[in-house]
Amino acid sequence: MDALSLKTVNDERRARRAVVLMNNFKDNTDRVIRECEAGSITGELGEALRNAFHSGVSKAVVVDGTDCFLNVYLPQPRLVVIGAVHISQALAPMGKIAGYPVEIIDPRTAFASAERFPDVELSAEWPEDALKARPLDPYCALAAVTHDPKIDDYALKAALDAGCFYVGALGSRKTHAKRVERLLEAGVTEAQIGRIQAPIGVNIGALVPAEIAVAILAQVIEAFRSRQSVQREAAA
Repeated sequence: MDALSLKTVNDERRARRAVVLMNNFKDNTDRVIRECEAGSITGELGEALRNAFHSGVSKAVVVDGTDCFLNVYLPQPRLVVIGAVHISQALAPMGKIAGYPVEIIDPRTAFASAERFPDVELSAEWPEDALKARPLDPYCALAAVTHDPKIDDYALKAALDAGCFYVGALGSRKTHAKRVERLLEAGVTEAQIGRIQAPIGVNIGALVPAEIAVAILAQVIEAFRSRQSVQREAAA
């Protein structure tokens, strides 16, 4: 890898943007390809790149008769949970095991305590402050579970504006209808509203907090693994 390619890859990784470093074995050259560029590349290379960005797996490929190796660098997905509640207590260790480290944001210090959430990244701040310090991005999932619009609404709008791969919100359909009204008044578009998973989680009949956490995590994983098809539909 030449010095310029190394610098570009490291810059993209620091910015939490996905990138592929393609090594051409025929002429021993490197090419850095960003995820945002892959959609405009056609033919065998375009297909190989889309598969690489989707799977995150680095591997050797043959492109137009030339042996190449695609080194894939995807950002670590983040699962940001708004609300230090019982669901969050169950979701945090599950998410870590599944490869989705959980960050919890809740300004209510009685809930957001290290005693209730050991070994979890915890911000006892309003989402407005916490998300300015650590912004959301397309490799983030956001689950809003406080039932408090003063806490949830800002975070939901921020997640939609950032293009998070998953946005979910706890609450009944009646609660969500009122939420939609507030978000529309705040400038969220109808298309963005359609991306919110509400009621949150895969429909498995979950009742208790741990079951709801399983349902949320399953939906997050499904959204992450299907994000490529979502991007294709949007481009069609």
